[in-house]
Amino acid sequence: MIQGIGASAGIAIGRSFVLPNWEWELPEQKIDVADFAREFERVYEGIRTSKSEIEQIKDELRDVVGTEETHIFDAHIAILDDPVFMNEIQGIIQRQYKAAEVAVKEAIDHFVTMFDLLDDEYMKERALDIKDVGNRLLKHLLGAPEITLPMDTQPFILIAKELSPSQLAHINPQHVLGIVTLAGSTTSHSAIMARALGVPLVVGVETKLEEPIQTGQTLIIDGNDGTVYINPEQGVIDAYTALHDRQAEAKKRLHGIAGHRPVTPDGKRLELAANISSFKELEIALSSGAHGVGLFRTEFLYMDRNRFPKEEEQFDVYRSVAERLGGEPLVIRTLDVGGDKQLDYFELPEEDNPFLGYRAIRISLDRKDLFKTQLRAILRASHFGKVKLMYPLISSVDEVRAANAVLNEAKLELEEAGIPYDKGMKIGIMIEVPAAVMIADLLAEEVDFFSIGTNDLVQFTLAVDRMNEEISHLYEPYHPALIRMLRMTVEAAKRAGISVAVCGELAGDLRALPIWLSLDVDELSMSSHSILQVKQRLLSTSQIESREVFEQLHSCRTSTETLALLTAFMDRIDKKTANG
Repeated sequence: MIQGIGASAGIAIGRSFVLPNWEWELPEQKIDVADFAREFERVYEGIRTSKSEIEQIKDELRDVVGTEETHIFDAHIAILDDPVFMNEIQGIIQRQYKAAEVAVKEAIDHFVTMFDLLDDEYMKERALDIKDVGNRLLKHLLGAPEITLPMDTQPFILIAKELSPSQLAHINPQHVLGIVTLAGSTTSHSAIMARALGVPLVVGVETKLEEPIQTGQTLIIDGNDGTVYINPEQGVIDAYTALHDRQAEAKKRLHGIAGHRPVTPDGKRLELAANISSFKELEIALSSGAHGVGLFRTEFLYMDRNRFPKEEEQFDVYRSVAERLGGEPLVIRTLDVGGDKQLDYFELPEEDNPFLGYRAIRISLDRKDLFKTQLRAILRASHFGKVKLMYPLISSVDEVRAANAVLNEAKLELEEAGIPYDKGMKIGIMIEVPAAVMIADLLAEEVDFFSIGTNDLVQFTLAVDRMNEEISHLYEPYHPALIRMLRMTVEAAKRAGISVAVCGELAGDLRALPIWLSLDVDELSMSSHSILQVKQRLLSTSQIESREVFEQLHSCRTSTETLALLTAFMDRIDKKTANG
């Protein structure tokens, strides 16, 4: 058994198929000056063919994984259109008298090496995109065939050094039970697509393997926790087969409670909303019984393109979501880029600590032209539904007031133009830095609601980058400090009479439910796949019992003690439910 990183949830059991790597056979001879024009034209033709293929892949995938995920391929087209990439290739041909395919290979290697040397996980992942695009171009220059997967009907678990979005695009989920990659991360484009396709994925196992995985070995992979078993004993296979079947059966049963009201046995209503990034995700959320959208991440509108989206583009998307919700609430978070979320066309400064740097509301307040464009689009959409506005990464009262000043300018402009908007639109902030917790009482006087972003709050409070494998074990959402901060935040909101939601990963963690019930949180917003599980737990968990266990948490001195107490509470609820 080896431990990788779970990047797409689910269990897969089956035989392995190891995807071979191409070893390109490239010509060594020099070319003549007279051949330059011909080699340039070969490159241009290869680029035209590659772009045509990528557009075809986009069209084929759009109905399968949704529009947002196909934006990944816009980034690939942008690489092929990039004059820097072309200049590098032409320069190698002219300076070194090399054939087109050799120049392309050297250009790829140059940029991949350059990106790999950067101390930035996002940029490292973009190196794989360059490699993917370059290999597609090389394939056409060399007349090489695609690497094909087994065509028989026996499903398999795919093993690869890396897996590019282009390779994933050709995967049939009915044939591929799961995927293991030696490299990669949970933030890669391939991981995003695997989740969209519903294929279990484990990444980052290379350093854990004593011997390479061979084609034909029996594997078990768990995309939830990153576990991989190689040639397991029959007892392990039986246990995971039973677990896989139970999860499939539980998933079927869960859909039966989608329409149930989210109310505890003793009458506490806790709204369960969805975190979404696209219209496609909204449909999945609604089918899971979500009560509106508690977090609409607007970053996807800005990413994997070559310019900032215009007001009309944003308005069309926001309005469509608001109308589809039919009066259910829609919380739209303003642009949250920086840190691990970069824009290819917006050059952010190089920073030693980008997560603590120029990002989120700080960019918006610095670039008020971009901020106002988004605010105008959100305000206009508020006329078509129950829209709420939320600012990310707030750490001071000054930031809230500065953001509201820009918002007021946008309102005046719309009023002067006679464009309608909801004058009573609620304004909220994310509580995700310790400073915001410590002045929660002051911030509560400035806004209409809080939404606690537990992911960043844990990270900043404990000074732990959870994407850093060396210290990820120190990322402890149930640390006693976090329990106290959650209580401080919610109590400040309640005293001020404003609503409070939770929208980080803890919102969908069943173990945390008694915390939210005890604190009397108004809403949990989570990934769509968690909503039914949380609702099922909510229907059998009383608020009174939750308050009893929450009071005991304050005597816990470690995360281990806290989790043991919450797990024991869950077990009691399960037994009570099983006994009727």
